[in-house]
Amino acid sequence: MPDASHPGADLERRILELLRSRARTSTICPSDVARAAAPDDWRPLMQPVRDAAARLVDRGEVEITQRGEVIDLAAARGPIRIRLPRETR
Repeated sequence: MPDASHPGADLERRILELLRSRARTSTICPSDVARAAAPDDWRPLMQPVRDAAARLVDRGEVEITQRGEVIDLAAARGPIRIRLPRETR
């Protein structure tokens, strides 16, 4: 569960809400989360969304993928997708 005591907690909550609102096999793009949080000025939120996703990965709540394969976010270059772990989908 996201820890509401830190600044990125809202983004973590938004990631989980977007994932849970879609089909169980769906993925989301970090820009989906950024646009949901700040529709008119979402680009500055791209790194904070990736950081929030990294915290969720550390807690086992999401997985990061590229081209359909789970990857280590620290090694990712280019576009990524976020999904619920297979065991919770």
